[in-house]
Amino acid sequence: EVVDDVLLGISTATGEQAGDLTRAAVQWAGWPDHIPGGVVSRLCCSGLDAIESAAARVAAGTARAVVAGGVESMSRVPMFSDSPPIAVDPELGERTGFVTIGVSADLTAARYGFTRELLDAYAVASHGRAATAPPSPSLISMKVGDTELDSDEGPRPGVTLDDFAALPALFGEDAGWERVARRLPDSPRPAAGLHTIATAPQLADGASAILIGDAEAGAALSMRPRAQIVGTAQSAVRSPLLTAPVVASNRALARAGITAQDLDVVEINESFAVTPLMMIEELHLDPARVNVHGGALAVGHPLGATGGILVAHALDQLERTGGEHALVTIPAALGLGAALVLRRL
Repeated sequence: EVVDDVLLGISTATGEQAGDLTRAAVQWAGWPDHIPGGVVSRLCCSGLDAIESAAARVAAGTARAVVAGGVESMSRVPMFSDSPPIAVDPELGERTGFVTIGVSADLTAARYGFTRELLDAYAVASHGRAATAPPSPSLISMKVGDTELDSDEGPRPGVTLDDFAALPALFGEDAGWERVARRLPDSPRPAAGLHTIATAPQLADGASAILIGDAEAGAALSMRPRAQIVGTAQSAVRSPLLTAPVVASNRALARAGITAQDLDVVEINESFAVTPLMMIEELHLDPARVNVHGGALAVGHPLGATGGILVAHALDQLERTGGEHALVTIPAALGLGAALVLRRL
């Protein structure tokens, strides 16, 4: 009764994820008929955008409580199943710089001088951290038929650098490199591909939801807030680079009135292994505070759901450690990026 709206990020809002899935979910859940629902779509940044949009409405006083997060079932609605024009219209693809995002990852890694060995080593570490992560108090188990889903299935304990080194590169011969050469003529092209299936995010199904409200909503629900959103930003760079999270994070930190060195927890979507390595270098982050329980290379990246999942991980880790500030950031295709700063209360 307290909730004014529900906003869910969905990257590929087609097929079984079409037709305002959020409103359908509200009705399926048996919530009151007067509660509306809508979909936010900003590719991989969709879930974070939904959360930031909900927070803006609460801060502006146009809503007192909004549920925000995201959902993506990549096993049932694969990427590009909506035949996006950026991928199927050659002229639009050329104008927007659209390439397979793995080419963007290899391009960005080559610009930073990251080697295949460094990317593989990061992936091994991500699996190791995820395999030993403590149970998340934010994870909600659910039953599908006779199967109980109560944990992420992706982490591979015991995987080694030799295991990943044996995997073939995926994007070295991609035709998208011709478009990169036309759009960014001074960009380096690695002699061989840099990312593999191990250093790319696992495809996954997932959903996330966060309650965002003002003091009135908290009083009505007799709930104490866990944290406050103190800085947000959306950004873009010339595609097909993946550097927009650097810009978004710096903006969000400035709006929060803190620096990267004030951060106790950092959740960077492992869109590819290059992303956290790039952020660590650019923002001079302490690696010990970045994705401390692994990331999308190990547990998967369910596109629209990821923003809410990362915020939940950040909240959990702030509470475990007694930290104060956390940064969450995600890159997306077409040069997009988003970031959010939390302060634990």
